[in-house]
Amino acid sequence: MSANASFDGLRMRTLLYGSGQMPFSLFLILSLPKDARSLCRAALRALVLFIGTLLSIGCAAAAPPEVVVSIKPIHSLVAAVMEGVARPALIVAGGASPHLYTLRPSDAEHLASARIVFWIGPIFESFLAKPLAALAGGAEIVELDRVPAITLLPAREGGPWEPHADEPAQHRANQHDAADQEMDGHLWLDPANAKAIAAIAATRLAAIDPANAARYRVNAAGLAGRLDALDAALDERLRPLRERPFVVFHDAYQYLTHRYGLAAVGSVTVSPERAPSARRIAAIHAKVAALKAHCVFREPQFPPRLVDTVMAGTAARSGVLDPEGSDLAAGPDLYVALMSGLADSLANCLAR
Repeated sequence: MSANASFDGLRMRTLLYGSGQMPFSLFLILSLPKDARSLCRAALRALVLFIGTLLSIGCAAAAPPEVVVSIKPIHSLVAAVMEGVARPALIVAGGASPHLYTLRPSDAEHLASARIVFWIGPIFESFLAKPLAALAGGAEIVELDRVPAITLLPAREGGPWEPHADEPAQHRANQHDAADQEMDGHLWLDPANAKAIAAIAATRLAAIDPANAARYRVNAAGLAGRLDALDAALDERLRPLRERPFVVFHDAYQYLTHRYGLAAVGSVTVSPERAPSARRIAAIHAKVAALKAHCVFREPQFPPRLVDTVMAGTAARSGVLDPEGSDLAAGPDLYVALMSGLADSLANCLAR
């Protein structure tokens, strides 16, 4: 047997069986005439390629779906449901505000490759409406403001609000009863809504990814337990603050204040992208002075000058509330940290 034949045989043996003892069947192949050996080598290479292709197809079939989420609080809930499977992509990352956000090229790439997208809806991330239609045509779109299990509250006018004893009951209408009203999109600030979001995420993810359905359901059940514990802790922490009036920068917190009976009496602006009029600023300033409001809360993404104007000449203190967790790292732990941080900020200012 020539040296070349021996070398070819060694390569084939190593490819198929590693560096151990040559099996008798391979010895027989090497004993064939040269032309026959060439045919055998070609057949073996084709077999190896075929097996590799089957393995790659199997891996692709087992890969989890591409999941995209609009904002950090919702992303946190979906990420907790997906923990141990994959990490969803996030559109409004870092300290950006969804009220002022402009889509980036990387965001467009995520939407184009998405299998499923979670967002609140045009009542909140209005910048996403057209890109979703243009780029995510192949994805399932989960619009949370249309989920029956999620409670929606009507959007309020900016400026001072007159409190009513029955206001929470009046406002707790879901989307089916308020089709003609503009609704408040900050729905994640009620932990009951957060539980509903986790449940719908687990259901939708299990439907498109049956291989990981059990993990999604187990994760959602664990998250539901943590959210129940969070809800109880927030209620205990905030209960002593219920009679202490305060003003917020924009009307982002009514889900939180209604859940825990807090006395928010007005907002400096309806939404950060719309500057308040001088008349509204004057009305809020008068409200702060008349009610002896304990605090006026600003938000870290926006300049404090309007809040300073509202507080001028009053005894109110300044605090900071961040409804989206702009300073928190995105991920499954963000939601609990966000809600706990809001309670801490309220208590630190209002309890003094």
